[in-house]
Amino acid sequence: MISDEEYKKLLKQFHKLSDRHILVVETDMPYSDVLKVMILSDKIRKAGNELVSFMRKNYDQLIRTKKYRKLLKLYGSTKDKKKRKDLADQLNEMQKAYNVTWDHCRRSMIPIGRKYGIDAVFALTKAEDVWRGIEKCLYGNGKAIHFSKYGELPCIRAKQINRGIPISVKDDRLQFKLGKTAFGIQVNDRFQQDEADAVLTYLAEPEIVDNKAVNTLIEDAYYIDTYRPCYATLVIKMIRGKYRVYVHLTIEGKTKLKYDKHGNPRHKYGKGVIGADIGTQTVAYTSDTEVGLKNLSERGNSIQTSERKERLLYRAMDRSRRAANPQNYNEDGTVKKGRKTWKYSNHYKKLKAKHSELCRINAVNRQLAINEDANHLRSLGDTFVTEPKNASKLMKRAKETAVNDKGRFNKKKRFGKSIKNRCPSGFQTTVEKKFKTTGGTYIEVPNNYRASQYDHTVDDYIKKKLSDRLYKLQDGTEVQRDWYSSFLLYCYDYKIQKIDKNKCITQFDNCYKKEKALITWIKAHKIKVLNSGIKIA
Repeated sequence: MISDEEYKKLLKQFHKLSDRHILVVETDMPYSDVLKVMILSDKIRKAGNELVSFMRKNYDQLIRTKKYRKLLKLYGSTKDKKKRKDLADQLNEMQKAYNVTWDHCRRSMIPIGRKYGIDAVFALTKAEDVWRGIEKCLYGNGKAIHFSKYGELPCIRAKQINRGIPISVKDDRLQFKLGKTAFGIQVNDRFQQDEADAVLTYLAEPEIVDNKAVNTLIEDAYYIDTYRPCYATLVIKMIRGKYRVYVHLTIEGKTKLKYDKHGNPRHKYGKGVIGADIGTQTVAYTSDTEVGLKNLSERGNSIQTSERKERLLYRAMDRSRRAANPQNYNEDGTVKKGRKTWKYSNHYKKLKAKHSELCRINAVNRQLAINEDANHLRSLGDTFVTEPKNASKLMKRAKETAVNDKGRFNKKKRFGKSIKNRCPSGFQTTVEKKFKTTGGTYIEVPNNYRASQYDHTVDDYIKKKLSDRLYKLQDGTEVQRDWYSSFLLYCYDYKIQKIDKNKCITQFDNCYKKEKALITWIKAHKIKVLNSGIKIA
């Protein structure tokens, strides 16, 4: 038998280390209550902006001091552990002196929350969000702390299940409460029903489930899925001109399996190695059973049409804004410097509403396409091999100003629009989570692997131009560049962290036949694969 103190410690350890997932369901609030939630959300936004203004002044004063900047530079260049610890202590002391600490941020939010009449738990959660932004500036790659714009409605989150948005059971259904407003959820499919039933099972006997979790942790060192509701978050979305409120319920444990209409598991998990080359707009992959080359974040051919509509609406908005505010522009069309007042016509407001709705639809379709592709890749194998993420680096503008052969300046823009429309980094993150949560393995090869430069026919690295999408190996075999990179990643030896040359030789002919069949199929169906070099008649 273990004592009560030991039991509490083990239960706390279990809660800290167990898996968590989020169930997203729409509430059944009437529209009058939705408007009340909007008012509360806007109050939280204003309170957060006041705290940002207050903390931003302290942070700017800290950064302006020469001593702090010098200490930061020394900390970055010093490798000795003792010296680094001493410098870190000095930096922390300066942060305390200038009131750039979590404790000061939390205490500063108390009077602001009272001013706006916000529940203390919501004010604390907003203070945590603000402090997370300051931490990015202090310890990460953040440059400035930003305010929330008018019209942006932040989520309402209480990170304690018994405060702010408490959960209860009424008539065998989950019920939530926000102030005096009680509301439930709209369960629309089998998966949501299974998740809700699992939470109801826990709430019926929480002590018994917790005891089982602790005993399993002691005896088998295993974390069971308790489906304990951790906390709830309310998220407001504008959909087709109306606001709707969704509950994001954080639940302890792994998600329930999804089933099709026949009762079979919807997603199957394969075994084997998958090599994938993720570009800015496309993904190429090679597995034991299948090879592929497709555009990222694409469901059918409609996404390209939607992206074009998005651009046209944005240009129409710009024309309308310029026509209504000629005083804010120079003769050459550039925006004047200094403070300006803007007028927006009714035509502009209609265009903006259309543009916002189209952007929302495109974002949803991108996420659905990413999830579908990740599930398909997981069905092909359980070991995913790819190169490290580099989307954020590719988005950066070129620093140097260069002139081309025609005497014109080269554009400094890089892959920002492609990355925004195709989300390569989001796709890679989703695949990583999918493989790790389903018992698979996710591997990123070292930076010196150079899959795109290797030629297995001569066992040498041969540099190629970025424009060479279809090129010939030294033995005369023509391959598609992205697919060949995925094939070399498929031939990765994780033990020595290098290319398995024997596997390249033995597996190439079989995979090459599949690649040729794939290109023939792409041409026959007239599918436009971006930046692939495959020409469609």
